[in-house]
Amino acid sequence: MKKFIQTLKNIWSIEELRSKILFTLMMIVIFRVGVHIALPGIDPTTLKMGSSGNGILGMINAFSGGAFDQASIFALGIMPYISASIFMQLMTVLVPKFAKMQKEGDSGRKKINQYTRYLTVGVTALQASAYVSYLKQIHAQSMIPAYQPFFWLSTIVILTAGTLFVMWMGEKITDKGLGNGTSLIIMIGILGRLPQSFLQELTAKSTRSGDLLVFIIEIAILIAIIMGCILLIQGVRKVPVNYAKQIVGNRQFGGARQFLPLKVNSAGVMPIIFAQAIMFLPTLATLGNSTSEGAQTLSRIFTDHRDPWYMLIYSVVVIGFTFLYTALIFNPKQIADNLKQNNGFIPGVKPGQPTADYIGAVMDKITFPGAILLALVGILPGIAQRLGVSQGFSTFFGGTSLLIMVGVILDTLQQIETQLLMRQYDGLMKSGRIQGRQTTSAVQY
Repeated sequence: MKKFIQTLKNIWSIEELRSKILFTLMMIVIFRVGVHIALPGIDPTTLKMGSSGNGILGMINAFSGGAFDQASIFALGIMPYISASIFMQLMTVLVPKFAKMQKEGDSGRKKINQYTRYLTVGVTALQASAYVSYLKQIHAQSMIPAYQPFFWLSTIVILTAGTLFVMWMGEKITDKGLGNGTSLIIMIGILGRLPQSFLQELTAKSTRSGDLLVFIIEIAILIAIIMGCILLIQGVRKVPVNYAKQIVGNRQFGGARQFLPLKVNSAGVMPIIFAQAIMFLPTLATLGNSTSEGAQTLSRIFTDHRDPWYMLIYSVVVIGFTFLYTALIFNPKQIADNLKQNNGFIPGVKPGQPTADYIGAVMDKITFPGAILLALVGILPGIAQRLGVSQGFSTFFGGTSLLIMVGVILDTLQQIETQLLMRQYDGLMKSGRIQGRQTTSAVQY
């Protein structure tokens, strides 16, 4: 406890770090206040909470901190920007023009960021139009009749401005705060639902002494799952790399051995996000015919997290997308070329294409168990619901929410520890340094 208090004093004594923390907290407060401001023309007291369900709409509601269900000015949250960022990230892999632009350094990245912002405006406008239709269908009783002639236009404008403002806050947190602003805003949105879900689960379990013991066991299991997610995020396979000796004049360079870290989970949470979007698509066929038995069965299979068929299909999709996304963002040929240019080689493997093949084979071997673990984390909320955990609290037992929270917390702690070590203070932990996700991509979630 004494060391913990001293660490807090050290953090607060660093003026730059203190200003970053205060600025980040200010942005978070502004975001949370905006979540509770309803759109013009909506009576917030009559809204039906929990109407978004468990599918892709539920994910949007989770990322926006409940703003989607509350018909807030931040209802779409940061999701349009995430969609635009993912699209631009894929374009830099698939389109040579954007790949070349990315290699141009800061100027190229600035151009890509500018294109991402323009694309965000278009994506937000489209999603805002769909959200207006959703409000008219689900929350018709909450709409003020006198405001109806202006509702469509004003809602699109306000939602677009709200998303751009959240995007701006994320960029400012990255520049002037603790970093990873987009990820931090998503995490705050997810954590915003934790106190209410925790109290609801505690209230439900505290009626009988036996159920209270079950609640304690649930908390212990949740802690164990969090530790497993930390291992999944930080897990790497180190490939030894030797560097050939070079003699320039009278000086000798190179000759050292280093390690090439290959991540067990290079894809992050992207496979889970893609899988949830794919699982939502078949339910579109049930629109307008939701009363038939076939439509109800299809909806249950692709939306009910507790259904065994949902878990099986979801797991297969997550594993498939893990390999696909890893193949898109991880280029063994480029790594092999970089090693060759820097006079590096893997012992026992010829430079060039054999090195690329070797790295690709190693990556496939470690991606498979990582994909299985990622699929298991994705279906844990459904398993928790089948074991009696409430729907709201079960979302923190796995899936996108838990992975994002653990990853962002590790990244934030790593930022703070780096600031402490730069000024010759002790780190946050006695045994080793805190490791974040070490994501090389520009999009971190």
